[in-house]
Amino acid sequence: MLDSSCNVFLDELSSKSPVPGGGGASAYVGAQGMALGMMVGNLTIGKKKYQAFEQDLIELQNKSSLILERLKFLVEEDAKVFLPLSKAYGMAAITDNERKTKDEALQSALIQATLVPLEIARCCCEAIEFHREYAQKGTKLAISDVGVGVIFCMAALQGAKLNVLINTKIMKDQEQKNRIEREVHELAEIGTKSALEIFHQVESELSHS
Repeated sequence: MLDSSCNVFLDELSSKSPVPGGGGASAYVGAQGMALGMMVGNLTIGKKKYQAFEQDLIELQNKSSLILERLKFLVEEDAKVFLPLSKAYGMAAITDNERKTKDEALQSALIQATLVPLEIARCCCEAIEFHREYAQKGTKLAISDVGVGVIFCMAALQGAKLNVLINTKIMKDQEQKNRIEREVHELAEIGTKSALEIFHQVESELSHS
């Protein structure tokens, strides 16, 4: 999906096709946010003024690259795991046997369809914390891009949370449902708080420069 152009992706996203959807779009937005942080790192590395942070930024770039690649993978993965869920929703449910078969297929497909946006949320939380370091050590000429990047990651995190919750809403395994919901709410709370701190730090620096 990411091999196609942005226009093709947006055309598919706006169509009635079940994929890509909110989960894939969240991963894509998160990937863009992480890429913006990395751009700031690349603009800083090699600059004499920031030489004291050179090694830290090289290590940060390596860690950020792993998150970027993971989020790009999750754009594709979200589409892949949603298709069985979409198919299960469309199964006939007239007879008792059909209803039983549909419910089993639905509950099975729900697991992977929930775990992928949960992983997107985890990646976005990591990406947000990386932006904190980019804000501290990156070139001030591109500090606005840190702000844009971190707010993208926050939006992606919240989007991933919604995609988790729409699936756990009909999950019958209460133990698994509760465990997943606890984690995603915690990720969203911690990640959003951090993202807003970083964003307001950037905004403050721009307002007082």
